[in-house]
Formats: sequence, structure tokens, C-alpha cells
Amino acid sequence: MGIRERLSGNEAVAYAMKQINPDVMGAYPITPSTEIPQYFSAYVDNGEVDTEFIAVESEHSAMSTCIGAEAAGARAISATSSCGLCYMTEMLYVAASSRLPITLAVCCRALSGPINIHNDHSDAMGVRDAGWIMLFAETNQEAYDNYLQAMRIGEAVGLPVMVCQDGFITSHAIENIELEETDKVKKFVGQYKPQHYLLNKDEPMAVGAFGMPAYYMEAKRQQAQAMIDAKDVIRKVGKEFGEMTGRTYGLVENFMMDDAEEAIVLIGSSAGTAKEAIRQLREQGRKVGLVKIRSFRPFPSEELAESLKNVKAFAVMDKDDSFNAHCGPIFAETSAALYAAGISAPKGINYIYGLGGRDVRVDSIKHVFSQLDKIVETGKTGETYRYLEVRE
Repeated sequence: MGIRERLSGNEAVAYAMKQINPDVMGAYPITPSTEIPQYFSAYVDNGEVDTEFIAVESEHSAMSTCIGAEAAGARAISATSSCGLCYMTEMLYVAASSRLPITLAVCCRALSGPINIHNDHSDAMGVRDAGWIMLFAETNQEAYDNYLQAMRIGEAVGLPVMVCQDGFITSHAIENIELEETDKVKKFVGQYKPQHYLLNKDEPMAVGAFGMPAYYMEAKRQQAQAMIDAKDVIRKVGKEFGEMTGRTYGLVENFMMDDAEEAIVLIGSSAGTAKEAIRQLREQGRKVGLVKIRSFRPFPSEELAESLKNVKAFAVMDKDDSFNAHCGPIFAETSAALYAAGISAPKGINYIYGLGGRDVRVDSIKHVFSQLDKIVETGKTGETYRYLEVRE
């Protein structure tokens, strides 16, 4: 039986960390993720966890601390946002290529400039190819649930995991949430038993060695295979989590997609707004639906192709822009997934939306569907690269 609570997303993630009781946390504050290490440091100070809390001088050092701890055989965690994630970038690549299953809580926030502290996905998307598994949450509940699953997933394939939620929208907003009993959490997550680690006296080894051309590509191929293997692990862990809690997770969530003729694809908290718009449109007899991506890395190409194969038109909504004069990152990968699956029937468009915290409302989503209506009626896609609700 779960424990009913009212928590912000940051509190929920910090509580999940407390229940897991990791070995090391390296942390440096940045809005809006600062509360996570703040809450967790209180657990350390109160003796509620055995974690070694290391306050460092920068986000680069926070991730370096985690790399050292994880390489030594310890479970290591951190939290960051926005420019802090950018500052970590060098070490993000080192963590992934060293195959260290660090868990990083990310409260997604816009990047400068102009200076902005509100939500979009520019930070996470900016490091999307660093080699980390990336799970996105719609709600505070999902942020908590994703964190409980993250260590199982990362440690199974030897890759670090980002648990992403939307800054301020979920990180600071308070919602009803169901927490699991700590003994169940500990049993579900299990003990970390690395095969190779620096403090193993019976196996002298180096971490982060120089990779000559004769070896570098093979290391990268193994890293790529781990990301491919992570798909099945995410499904398996999500299923087991559902058996424990009643909340089952996969790589995507389909909402009213069984008979949908038009669909939108997006990630994060905007899915809640989209669901309400879809409910209202369904009451009018409209066959519309949503595909919410939970796992951006590994990218759910097969699931997306299956979800969209019968729709007539779809819109991918990116809370970020690649500035390539063509499209946002989710649209590019969704289009590639359909192409790889040999699916060419649905007509797709891309909307860049919500940058720097610009509101997305139910009417915003309805406008997107109204544009899909025109595409279905005329058979003409028109401009595929669009900005939603911006003063041109």
C-alpha cells in the first residue's frame, strides 16, 4: 500500500534518493534544481542516509566527483539544470564512455541568452548525444517513479541515466503523489555490485585510459550496443515497477491512439495539457491522440512508428530548437524512425513551442490540431518548420 503525500517534483526526487541511500552525492546549486541537493543534504545532516555529501565549486567538479566515486565502486548521484548541465558536458561524455551508471536529476531550464531561468528543453537536448539514457517525466509522480527505476536500468547496461523533469512546472509545483515504502524501494533497486571497479584489489585496472585508433571505435560500438540493449531493460524494469506499484512504464505512452487519425508527439509536462485538449476534442467527435515520449535516449523508434502508422497527419512539438533552419530534435528523430520503418503515409509537421517558459495552453494544443485538420482536408503539408504562438 503506497503512502499518499503532497510534494513538489524536487522533494519527490530527493525523497527517492533518500530511500535508495546512495554512497556519494557531488552537487553544486543552480536554479531550479538547487532544492534537490538542499533537501538531500538535510537527510545527510540528520543521519537519515549514509551518503557522503561533497559540496564542490562547480558542476564540472560535481560530475567529476561522481565519476571518481562510481569508478571506485560506489553509487553516485547529482542534480543540475540549464547552464550547469552545459558546464558538466565534458564530464558527461567521460561518464558515459567509461560506462559508469551515475544517476543525474535534471530540472530542464532554458539556456542563455537572453538570460532566462524558465522551462524549456534546451539544456537536456544540448547534451542528447553524450551517451546518457534520458527519461522524461510529465508529472511529479513520474519524476519520482523514474528515479526509482533509473539505477536498475543504468546498472544493468553500464550507462549513466538522466532523470529529467520540467523546471518550475513540476520541480516546484506541489501535486498529490504516492510514495512507496522504503523497504520495497530498497528491494526493488537492489544493491550495486559492479563487475569492475578501482578498489578491487584482485583486479588492478585503469579508468579513462587513452584510446588509440586501434581501439576507440570498438569502445564506441560497445557503448552504442549498451544503448540498444537499454530498450529491453527499460521495458522490463517498467513492467516490474508496475507489478509493485500499479504504475507500469515503457518507452512511450499512447493516449487515445487506438483510432486516432491525427496525433501530436511531445515530451514532458505539456503532455498533461495535451491530454485535456484531446479529451475536449474527443467529446466533439474528433479522432485525435497523443504519443508521449518517456525515453528520449534510447529513442523509441519502433514504438513511434507503430503508434503513428495509421494516422493521417501528426505534429511533433519540440520545446527546443536545433537552429538548423529545418526542425527541432524530436521531429528529426521521429521522421527518421518513420523512414526506417518504411512508413510514408502520415504527413508530419513540427512546432517549436514554449521556449523560455512561454505558456502552452489547452487552446494552444487545439490550434495545432486545427492545422492538422487543414492538412488532412487539403492533402498539403505546407511549411513543416513552424513556431507556435510567437510574435513574428
